[in-house]
Amino acid sequence: MGVMDENATNISTSFPSVLDPHGAQAASFPFNFSYGDYDMPLDEDEDITNSLTFFAAKIVIGMALVGIMLVCGIGNFIFIAALARYKKLRNLTNLLIANLAISDFLVAIVCCPFEMDYYVVRQLSWEHGHILCASVNYLRTVSLYVSTNALLAIAIDRYLVIVHPLRPRMKYQTATGLIALVWAVSVLIAIPSAYFTTETVLIVVKSQKKIFCGQIWPVDQQIYYKSYFLFILGLEFVGPVVVMTLCYARISRELWFKAVPGFQTEQIRKRLRCRRKTVLVLMGILTAYVLCWAPFYGFTVVRDFFPAVFVKEKHYLTAFYVVECIAMSNSMINTLCFVTVKNNTIKYFKRILLLHWKSSSNGSKSSADLDLKTVGVPATEEVDCIRLK
Repeated sequence: MGVMDENATNISTSFPSVLDPHGAQAASFPFNFSYGDYDMPLDEDEDITNSLTFFAAKIVIGMALVGIMLVCGIGNFIFIAALARYKKLRNLTNLLIANLAISDFLVAIVCCPFEMDYYVVRQLSWEHGHILCASVNYLRTVSLYVSTNALLAIAIDRYLVIVHPLRPRMKYQTATGLIALVWAVSVLIAIPSAYFTTETVLIVVKSQKKIFCGQIWPVDQQIYYKSYFLFILGLEFVGPVVVMTLCYARISRELWFKAVPGFQTEQIRKRLRCRRKTVLVLMGILTAYVLCWAPFYGFTVVRDFFPAVFVKEKHYLTAFYVVECIAMSNSMINTLCFVTVKNNTIKYFKRILLLHWKSSSNGSKSSADLDLKTVGVPATEEVDCIRLK
């Protein structure tokens, strides 16, 4: 999923003025500006971007961004290309996973290069204009919400298939509508992140300027910001986590703690093992999502609702770097789990390359011939198990 930087997700902040409360043209330099940040003392003779802790954080965030660009860029490209090329891969589960793949792929190729420049190269200074500042932040925010909503849709789909197997499976028309709803909700609720995103020139030390790119909420709209944040916290984190936990708890009871009536053939046992493996992977993805994003949301709650906690904390900025790095790593975990573990896309892609290589060396063959030769490759382990019915 989705990637988040200082400003780009559901976390916004308040910004009273470019000047500090005493009228000096200087301000603290956190990732997000909050009404509490202006109570922090500023040492104009010390550039925080030159500190050892900032350097360590910059290395960590740089490695995370490189990992996201490589893993999410290459992995999701393989999945999307295979899904677009072969209809056999387009089962309902893969269509839902495709939402995660598309959102993470866009972040990896569009947002991460700008983040690398902002965080690592220019050390927290934006040099690409207001339009790109707002666009990158907005895309990153939408990506996070799409990832969350897609994980929720996958959990509900698994619940219906396993707990209520006699009910009709979701039709492709319904799935298409669900996918459209996932994107529509994500696009709409992320609008404030674009509306309040702007550039602000800050002076870190007397001779050095930094251009901040992020969400800046006016000081007289603090109540609206807090309400918006709590709304997002409930809709895009607490609510989905609770629903997914209940779904997988009920699924686990069905697969592990409920006796299967009748005689169990080898085919039935194999299908049960496959479903258990699939659910274990999905529960692992949910656990990773909570472990990655809970620190970020928790940090933001403390920062925006209890700002006194960070008033005298010198390394507050570095701490946020580490928390944000943990959150961003979730998109890599999703890609690795869905593309290499849950799904046989890599296997399928290797077979495609092999067939194309053989066809080029033995003479041209039609696309239909290649499609026929790849019929034996299962789209997913779940589909392979279903064939045993």
